[in-house]
Order: sequence, then structure tokens, then C-alpha cells
Amino acid sequence: MDLAAVASTVSALSAQQAGDAVGTLVLKKALDLQAQNAAQLLAALPQPAPYNNPPHLGGKVDLFA
Repeated sequence: MDLAAVASTVSALSAQQAGDAVGTLVLKKALDLQAQNAAQLLAALPQPAPYNNPPHLGGKVDLFA
């Protein structure tokens, strides 16, 4: 077996592993950024108005309709 071929194979595998690690890191940062943006959008939603129904309304459901 040629020693240069083994060295080039090891070098290629090492470069591929480094590329995979960089890709994983970029993906993680992109997901973190999307999570931050989603949290900001949820925080920007207006709060729903409280219901001001009289006490006799909304307490029962007619199941025989």
C-alpha cells in the first residue's frame, strides 16, 4: 500500500470531519437565531382582552341543541 495514498485519505477524512463540524455549528447558530426571532414575535403579540361577560352568561353549554 502506498503511504502517500494513505496520508491523502486520512487528510481527506479529516477535512470532511472538520467540514461536518463547521456545518453542524452553522446549523446550530441558525436554529438559535430562529428561536430568538420566534420568541420576539410571540412577545410582540398583543394580549387578549379579558372577557367582561355578566356572571350568568357563558357558564353553561346547551348539549341538546
